[in-house]
Amino acid sequence: MSRHALVWLAVLAAGAVSFAIKLAGHLVPTRWLAEERVARTAQLVTVSLLAALVAVQTFTSGTALVLDARIPALAAAALALVLRAPFVVVVAVAAVTAAVLRAFGMP
Repeated sequence: MSRHALVWLAVLAAGAVSFAIKLAGHLVPTRWLAEERVARTAQLVTVSLLAALVAVQTFTSGTALVLDARIPALAAAALALVLRAPFVVVVAVAAVTAAVLRAFGMP
């Protein structure tokens, strides 16, 4: 089988697996999800995955640890969150902070 065909097979397989996982989520009985422990665990998993994504995207580039304008931008976003700014404002504050720092030569 050619490399091109293998790539398409992998894409289709990943799509099928993704669809199956989503379908399984819809088939879970509602009473299972109504339990407090399950709901609390689902919330904690969501928060931990988001925190891991932010950490990886902020502090790494490829396989290297990178300290650049993303770190102060994250700090500015955290401050905006503490001040209870709307999410769109939080994102804008982070983007503007990173842009200004990079315009002044910070990598």
